[in-house]
Amino acid sequence: MTPATRQEVLGLYRKVLQIAKSWQSASGQIEETMREREYIRNEARTLFRKNKNVTDPKLIKQCIEECEARIEIGLHYNIPYPRPIHLPPMGLAHKQGRTLRHQEKLRKISKPIYLKSHDEVS
Repeated sequence: MTPATRQEVLGLYRKVLQIAKSWQSASGQIEETMREREYIRNEARTLFRKNKNVTDPKLIKQCIEECEARIEIGLHYNIPYPRPIHLPPMGLAHKQGRTLRHQEKLRKISKPIYLKSHDEVS
């Protein structure tokens, strides 16, 4: 990892922790705010530790993009949790002879960047 990339990753980690510190839930309830703050800290800690040994520059860039996307989406919608994709169970398959395996491949390809690591962790 280059020093510039390392600084960018550490900056993102600090940014996430600052967001967690000042986070207010949409409902304004103290218990919910505390739960969401704890979720943000735990999620960041888990994902950053899981990816600390990644050395491939393309994979590092993908992780950085995912982090930035999750930050922006969380701040925009005021929810700390990743937004699920809403696809009907067989919504992507053609009606003629597509197998379930192909359906799963299409579903995986259509998954947004901000959900790539969420399934691996949870």
